[in-house]
Amino acid sequence: MSKKLINFVNITKAFGDNVVLDDLNLYIRENEFITLLGPSGCGKTTTLRILGGFETPDRGQVIFDGRDITALPPNDRNLNTVFQKYALFPHMSIAENIAFGLKIKKKSKEYIDDKIRYALKLVNLDGFEHRSVDSLSGGQQQRIAIARAIVNEPKVLLLDEPLGALDLKLRQDMQYELIRLKNELGITFVYVTHDQEEALTMSDTIVVMNQGYIQQIGTPEMIYNEPVNAFVADFIGDSNIIDGIMIEDRVVSVLGTRIPCVDEGFGCNRPVDVVIRPEDVEIVKPEDGFMEGNITSVIFKGVHYEIEILANGFEWLVHTTQLYTVGTHVGIQVIPFNIQIMNKPESEDEEAAWPDL
Repeated sequence: MSKKLINFVNITKAFGDNVVLDDLNLYIRENEFITLLGPSGCGKTTTLRILGGFETPDRGQVIFDGRDITALPPNDRNLNTVFQKYALFPHMSIAENIAFGLKIKKKSKEYIDDKIRYALKLVNLDGFEHRSVDSLSGGQQQRIAIARAIVNEPKVLLLDEPLGALDLKLRQDMQYELIRLKNELGITFVYVTHDQEEALTMSDTIVVMNQGYIQQIGTPEMIYNEPVNAFVADFIGDSNIIDGIMIEDRVVSVLGTRIPCVDEGFGCNRPVDVVIRPEDVEIVKPEDGFMEGNITSVIFKGVHYEIEILANGFEWLVHTTQLYTVGTHVGIQVIPFNIQIMNKPESEDEEAAWPDL
C-alpha cells in the first residue's frame, strides 16, 4: 500500500462568523487520485486552497511528505494547481505559457524546450508551441493549463473544478484524459468537484463533504453502494429516501408496510432512514409487490427509462430498461439485500457533523 503523503491534522478555518472547516482530519496517499466532493459551501475548495498555500488555517497542521508546510508560501510547495478558469496568459504563445514556471526557476533553454515538447505530447497537443491562446478551444486551453503544471514535476497536482466550463462531451473526454495522465505521470491528484459523475468516474478515493465536515471516505463503489447516511446517498446518484421504523432486526416498516431487510442492530421500533436506489426497485404485477401504485411519469434517458410511481403516498423513482405507460397500475418489489437502513440524525448539527471516519 502507498505511503501517506499528505496529512491534514485538526484543520479549522472560518471566514468571519462562517466556519468553513471544523476540525478536519484527512490523509492522502502517494499516487492516489482523491476527489473532494460536495455541494457549494461544503469546504472542499477551502481544503484544496489550504493545501496549495493560498489560505492559512486558523488551527491545525498540513504535513507534506513528513514536513509541516502549514506556513509555507505556494511557490515553496512541491505541488501545482490547475484552476477552472485556466489562468493562461493571452499575450504569450503556448510554449511561453508552459515555460513560465521553468523560466522563473532559471532553467536552461535546452531543458525548457525539452519539457515543452514532452508536456505537449503528454496532453496530445504536439506542434502547438507557437499557437496563441485565443486560437484554442476550451478543452485545448485546459490541456495547456495542465501541461504548464506538470512541466514543473510536482509531487501533487491540485485540480479545482477544472472541467466545469466545458460542455458535456468534452468534459467526459477530459475525464479519461486525466485518468491517463495520472497513470502515466505517477503523481498524486487532488481533485475538487461538485459533480458526482466526475468523482465516480475518475477517483481512487472519494471524500464526501458537507458543511465543513467529512461525511464519508471510500472507493467510488463503496460510496455508491454503501453510503453511511442519507446525505451521501442523496448526493451520490439518485435515491428513494423514506422515513421508516425499524421494527426489529431484519424487519422495517416503510409507508405503513412491513418489509424484510438484512440490517441488524438498530434496536426495536426505532426511526430510521430507508434508502433504496432506483435501479434496485423492480416493477411487478400489483399482487406480487410489497405495495402497489400507479405510474405517474415516464422519461426516456437513453440507457434506461426513468419512471415515477405514486404508491402509499410516496413518489417512487425507478430506473428500468422496460417501457411502461403512464397510468398503469403496478406493484413494487425490492430484494432485502438492496434495502439500506441508516440511523436518522436527531438534529441538523448531528446531520452535518457525522462521526469521524
